[in-house]
Amino acid sequence: MGTVSPDDEILEFAIAREIEANRFYMALAKRVESPEMRKVLEDFAKEELEHKALLELEVMKIGKVVSAVEKVTIPEHEYIVSEFDSALDMDYKDILMLAIEKEEASFRTYVNLIGNAKDEESREALLGIAEEEVKHKIRFQIEYDLLLKKSGA
Repeated sequence: MGTVSPDDEILEFAIAREIEANRFYMALAKRVESPEMRKVLEDFAKEELEHKALLELEVMKIGKVVSAVEKVTIPEHEYIVSEFDSALDMDYKDILMLAIEKEEASFRTYVNLIGNAKDEESREALLGIAEEEVKHKIRFQIEYDLLLKKSGA
């Protein structure tokens, strides 16, 4: 049990990504004025923690101990990165675009991780989370499209 397998590393990486995604959505939730969208962002943050728990379970199934990745403190401004340099200047449309980009990147990351996982259960867990990331992206895309429709753009 002293060795680290590729699946261990993949799952630990994925856990760290879910923690980052949780913090990302909580940081965005603080910046939106719409109570409805704040709730959506907070719900997505909660879902990211559910993904983290699922991945931790996979780590435990292969007989490993989950590391304390969560204790790492990274400043909030490092989660709000994209072409939008100043998150404080972001409007609702920018926040939605940023979330769409983030979910697309997460989906691609999980798809790439699936190909590297050796254990079938690990691959299934990663696939399930990839599917969830696509659902998140679609939710933000719908909200973005509705916003454009309302503004007549």
